[in-house]
Amino acid sequence: MKGLGCAALTSLPGLAAWGESAGKATNPAPTFSPEDDQLLDELERLSCCFFWEQASPQTGLVKDRCNARKASTDNSLVASIAATGFGLTALCIGDLRGFISHSDARNRVITTLRFLSEKLAHHRGFFYHFADINTGERVWDSEVSSVDTAILLCGILSCRTHFRDTDITLLAHAITNRVEWTWLSEDTTLLPHGWRPEIGFLPYRWDYYNEMMMMYLLGLGSPTYPLRPEAWDAWKRTPFEYEGMRYIGSFAPLFVHQYSQAWFDFRNKRDKYADYFLNSVTATEVHRRFCIELAGTFPHYSPELWGITASDSDHGYVIWGGPPSVGQIDGTIAPAAAGG
Repeated sequence: MKGLGCAALTSLPGLAAWGESAGKATNPAPTFSPEDDQLLDELERLSCCFFWEQASPQTGLVKDRCNARKASTDNSLVASIAATGFGLTALCIGDLRGFISHSDARNRVITTLRFLSEKLAHHRGFFYHFADINTGERVWDSEVSSVDTAILLCGILSCRTHFRDTDITLLAHAITNRVEWTWLSEDTTLLPHGWRPEIGFLPYRWDYYNEMMMMYLLGLGSPTYPLRPEAWDAWKRTPFEYEGMRYIGSFAPLFVHQYSQAWFDFRNKRDKYADYFLNSVTATEVHRRFCIELAGTFPHYSPELWGITASDSDHGYVIWGGPPSVGQIDGTIAPAAAGG
């Protein structure tokens, strides 16, 4: 995704940026033992395995969630377009790392993109949040989702870049170029969360810093329906401070600092507000310290074992994190928090 929509980010070395305290807050880059490398390799392989196994071979759509303890008997048919976007990215990684064959990865990508291009319902290029994994039919009266469509588009563009295949490129262009960002922003520079055919646009706006940076960048970089440049400046960047570390944040789990970074390379880029890569580094260090402070309540939390972000739990899906504390934290460790 390097370079896409990044005209909003320029090199402005003379400006003080949020997140620059990260260099003081973090230790030098660690060296990993062979055992550490083996663990990380296994986690990456199993993550790719999840997205391979939990996708429909006929549509390429990926389940919204799967209970690992009951995977063999999980009969859920609900897919999400965000999970499918992550799944498409996992196919690139699986191919690169040799977890799956190149031909299998390519065929699954083409199957998915053809279904998205020709069969899955959309409105002005934006997709419904949840769909039946086998038919693509809308489920739960879900909304046409702006940010979940953005995650899907990031996965599609990752496939275009990784495979450099004519069929994949043509399908990727067909899907991404029909997204009407100008419709989504026709009366506002702050993008709405979504739209329902029954009621129109949802009343909520993406109006403060969170995972939505990728959505604004995709819209700004659109070759067909680009957002107005002022959209980048429209959303709030709320300052936070914790133990002397300053960063832009929100009252939300750690994933809001991670999702856009999964596809956009923010290193050595900045706008007049922040270096968003260093900002996420600082936010992650702050979260690590927050978890360590919880060791009095949850003794297994430590400098080596930490991390809380929105995840499944024994009680279903929970939105939790901090600081400040969000949700009913119960001592669960969410590997995606520390792992990104």
